[in-house]
Amino acid sequence: MTPTEGLKPESGLAAEIEVEAYRLLFPLQYYERHLAESVRPDSRALGRARDTTIALGPVTSADGSALVKIGDTTMLAAIKLEVMTPCIGSPDEGSVAVDFQMPPICSPVVRPGRLAELAPVIAKQLSDVIMSSGMLNLKELSLISGKAAWMAYLDIYCLNADGSLFDAALLSATAAFSHLQIPLVSLNDDGKVITVSEELKIKAVEPINKENRKLTIAIVPFSLTCIVHGKYILADPTSEEESVMDTHVTVVLDSKERLVSLYKAGGAILLHASVVKDCIALARLRVEELSEILRESLSAMEVD
Repeated sequence: MTPTEGLKPESGLAAEIEVEAYRLLFPLQYYERHLAESVRPDSRALGRARDTTIALGPVTSADGSALVKIGDTTMLAAIKLEVMTPCIGSPDEGSVAVDFQMPPICSPVVRPGRLAELAPVIAKQLSDVIMSSGMLNLKELSLISGKAAWMAYLDIYCLNADGSLFDAALLSATAAFSHLQIPLVSLNDDGKVITVSEELKIKAVEPINKENRKLTIAIVPFSLTCIVHGKYILADPTSEEESVMDTHVTVVLDSKERLVSLYKAGGAILLHASVVKDCIALARLRVEELSEILRESLSAMEVD
């Protein structure tokens, strides 16, 4: 018997309306009927993530960009590089600034004129993971020791918020940095660093960073958000699932499957060690999937 079979006294439109009414009035009970059968309303197995795609270079005016979709959740990441004076304490390093935005178009719960409560939280988590994972070597953003370095402004826009926002945002960030093409720069007559334009290329101006146009990204962080409800663990929840069941666990692993961080949001329960291990095991499987999707996207870009 299917999870909703007991709700369908008759077939056709009337039955569909009755099931949808039950879903709206008693969402938790509706989901628990499905969980008892180890299936979700969208027909996914409990531990299965939604289909994921990565498109590189959608923003032509950016130095690096990516459009990521996990199910209906959609993120657009764009990186713009600007020359800055490095900090005194790190004269041979550049910097990264992360901004995450949720415009009203992304979700009915985001009101015009008001900052979404989740936005600064996700921005902070993204910055922490990017910097702590070892994905970026900030020395590669240096141009002239103590005088000039790159400031990388990473802006991520949530175009559609349908659950697992951090996972999609992190994937869009890593994809954008993988796509990043560092502009050519040179020194002008005053000793200032300037971007080499097409006009200057014709005049045979010698760039100072000709050999350093791409970042070396040997370690890539990936994440998987799970919902823990009783004895059940649901991977990659939708926004509806997140609203019905409130114990969320986000596991961040790098491409070598080492634990970077673990976040728990909501819920009153304390997680048993076995539950955490199960979430990490699901995250390892997800890392393999996402690594392959990112590799395929990068390979397709090289062919183009």
